[in-house]
Amino acid sequence: MEHPRPIQYRIGPLQTVGLVGTIIIAIGVGFWAYVLPREFYDHFPSLLGEWISQDGPFNEHLIRDHGAQYLALGAASVAALFWRSQPLFRVLGIAWGSFGVLHFAYHATHLGHMSTRDAVSQLIVLAVAALFGIAIAIPKRRRSRSRSRSRSS
Repeated sequence: MEHPRPIQYRIGPLQTVGLVGTIIIAIGVGFWAYVLPREFYDHFPSLLGEWISQDGPFNEHLIRDHGAQYLALGAASVAALFWRSQPLFRVLGIAWGSFGVLHFAYHATHLGHMSTRDAVSQLIVLAVAALFGIAIAIPKRRRSRSRSRSRSS
């Protein structure tokens, strides 16, 4: 009889969705901001508008640091694909989640310079990104023993 994986190594589907979402965001935002900071400033997020250039002058150092931060968090998310454990997912979820909530909070209080369409789009995108981070920290629910027994009988 094969023993199931210990609970600390069982990763839930919500955690996996959050992890994949953060990797996609990290690659898109991080690579663009770090490698092409001026283009990132002028055109991010491209299809939804040009949000960053509306919020102050270009600062290459700040944009590259922002890209590096996304790439670092993304590297940790990729590592979690290989070293799957609840403690790692909790720490990663705290990192991505706290960044996402703080990032959302800043932008939610600095919308005056944006059109309504840009402001709403930005808040939706930032909320989804924060939720991906939070999802990583939420472990798979354990089945109660009574449910497990009734299903096996």
